[in-house]
Amino acid sequence: MEEAVRLMRETFRALADGSALNQPRRRLFVPTGTVLHSMAGSIGNYLGTKFYAAHPKHGAYFFFHLFDAATAQPLAIIEANYLGQIRTGAASGYATDLLAAPSAQTLGVIGSGFQARSQIEAVLEVRPLSLVKVWSRNEERRRKFADECSEAFGVRVVATATAEEAVQDVEIVATATWAKDPVVQSGWIRDGAHVNAMGSNNPQRRELPEDLIRRADLIAVDSIEQAKIEAGDLLLAWSREEWDTPKLIELKDAAGAHRPEKAITIFKSVGLGVEDVAAGAFVYEKAREQGIGRTL
Repeated sequence: MEEAVRLMRETFRALADGSALNQPRRRLFVPTGTVLHSMAGSIGNYLGTKFYAAHPKHGAYFFFHLFDAATAQPLAIIEANYLGQIRTGAASGYATDLLAAPSAQTLGVIGSGFQARSQIEAVLEVRPLSLVKVWSRNEERRRKFADECSEAFGVRVVATATAEEAVQDVEIVATATWAKDPVVQSGWIRDGAHVNAMGSNNPQRRELPEDLIRRADLIAVDSIEQAKIEAGDLLLAWSREEWDTPKLIELKDAAGAHRPEKAITIFKSVGLGVEDVAAGAFVYEKAREQGIGRTL
């Protein structure tokens, strides 16, 4: 995760100076309910595309294809379930480093799936957490998740009885759910908190309520172009005209953003193809060094 956060920092710096490119996600819907997704990007010596097929009842299957940017030579095909998990967490870690209060030590998490775990791990890379609170709908699962994360990360992680208890009075909030409707209320979020919302990349789903979006002082997205296609948290809160607001910025521009002490900040993550290229290229280079993998 330390390397992944570093890679995301470099990726967004490259997007800022124009040396990296991103292509927003495309989706193909078929009558069976399966959806084929593709997203692409280029950074440094590499370009690539992640393809994945997903079905609400049968799961999702991810594969990343890496190519040499100079020659178009195919370099690697990587099974990418974990690749996506760690780069998604790392993007939130980088955003937290930029946007959360420097003194923040408490994290509240809604969700207890594999993405929630990497959200905790990533925030721990940039803030010295003393307490993590977690809530999800299944009591047994959230208790087990809390115990496993406490042991894995060496930090106190407690399961709470309600979602409100999980996020109330914490300095950083992460939402990592499949929810269609908001999982927190604006009144639960303290002044000065930072929120990472990464569960939805569907224009008809959101984890954050409209009044929290309007209350926020600064909202960073990984890509405004892509957010306008699939960030339901914003699409369901704003009219077309309201997107033209100075409080909405891209994460690549957040390094110099002013953050008042009591400001509420949000990172609305949808996930970029260029993030997969950066992470996939790192894995490819390490595999080459260690002689792992088969020649294409």
